[in-house]
Amino acid sequence: MNGAFQELDVHGMTRVQAIAAIDAALRRCGGSVYSLRVVHGYHGGTVLRDAIRAHCKKHPRVRRIELGLNPGETELILREL
Repeated sequence: MNGAFQELDVHGMTRVQAIAAIDAALRRCGGSVYSLRVVHGYHGGTVLRDAIRAHCKKHPRVRRIELGLNPGETELILREL
């Protein structure tokens, strides 16, 4: 993964699949990556969103979680600018 901002779409995945995909993406993010935007959707419910946020809250690579205007996305901040 290159660039300061990355995006990962986990639509249609189960909780286990989504968390595995996020962990893999976080491992691939180099030191130059500022944030990873996880697109999980919300029209199908909030189970996936809540599981992702709970998992990433305690992940060692994630400095903080930002909630934007789009309820179907979660921004994982990996370092300060």
